[in-house]
Amino acid sequence: MAKATTISVTKLSAAVQDAVKAAAAKHPKFKVDAEKLSLGYLIWGFPVPDHFNTHTVGETQAFADDLAAGIGSGLAAGIGSGIAAGLGSHLEGAVFSRRGHLILGFPAPPEVLFER
Repeated sequence: MAKATTISVTKLSAAVQDAVKAAAAKHPKFKVDAEKLSLGYLIWGFPVPDHFNTHTVGETQAFADDLAAGIGSGLAAGIGSGIAAGLGSHLEGAVFSRRGHLILGFPAPPEVLFER
C-alpha cells in the first residue's frame, strides 16, 4: 500500500484563496469567493454561487482548470513539492453538479491525511 500524504488544511485553504483570486482576474465574468472547502470523495473544491449557472460548461471548466493549476502551484510553493507531488504534478480542474449546486476544484487524491 502507498504511503499516505499529509496536507495542512490551513495551507490548502490559503492555496485555494490565492488560486481563486488569480483565476477570477483571468476570467472577470466569474465573481466568486471560496469561503468554504468541500473535501468529498470525488472532488475537492468549494461551492460556487447560483450565478454560475449562467455560464457555459466550457467557460466553467476553463475557470476550474485555471483554478486547479493555481492550487497546484500554490501547494508546491507553500508546503513543498513532496506534498504537491502526492496530489499529482498537474491538477486537473473538475466541476461537480448535483441538485442545482456546483462545486469547482480538482479530483480527490487518494490516501491523504489532514493536519492543522
